[in-house]
Amino acid sequence: MKHWIKRTLFGFAGAAMVAGSIAGCAGQRHGWGGDSAEFRTKMVERVGSKLELDTAQKQKLTVLAEKLQAQREALRGAGGAGDPRSQFKALFAGNKLDQAGATRLIDEKTTAVRSGSPEIIAAAADFFDSLNAAQQQKVRDFMDRGGRRWSHRG
Repeated sequence: MKHWIKRTLFGFAGAAMVAGSIAGCAGQRHGWGGDSAEFRTKMVERVGSKLELDTAQKQKLTVLAEKLQAQREALRGAGGAGDPRSQFKALFAGNKLDQAGATRLIDEKTTAVRSGSPEIIAAAADFFDSLNAAQQQKVRDFMDRGGRRWSHRG
């Protein structure tokens, strides 16, 4: 894999891990409906309480969450309409794998990641760098556990 692709994907993965509890709880919107702004607010409050963030730090986390949401939407919408599963399943619809379609789909997703990653990395750095040493350690501990256990019981 080319060096810039590895670096981009690694940077994106690292930024996603910093805000892992936000993304990790995306499937657990119990009663929150489809309003991503409300969901994002609740998750920022939850993470904020776990890390004991001040107002400025919460604002930086909110910016990071918004950038991650925008990247997620760009990935889902990359290449036009639709559901990523449908796009993937369409590659196998014929007697042979649609190799040109698979290459096109990967190129579209890679372009979406590449174009959004600098903003996510900058927002993640801004947020993480604003944390004190104890808060940074809590983030590291969270990442060591694979992004688990910040949900309800903490």
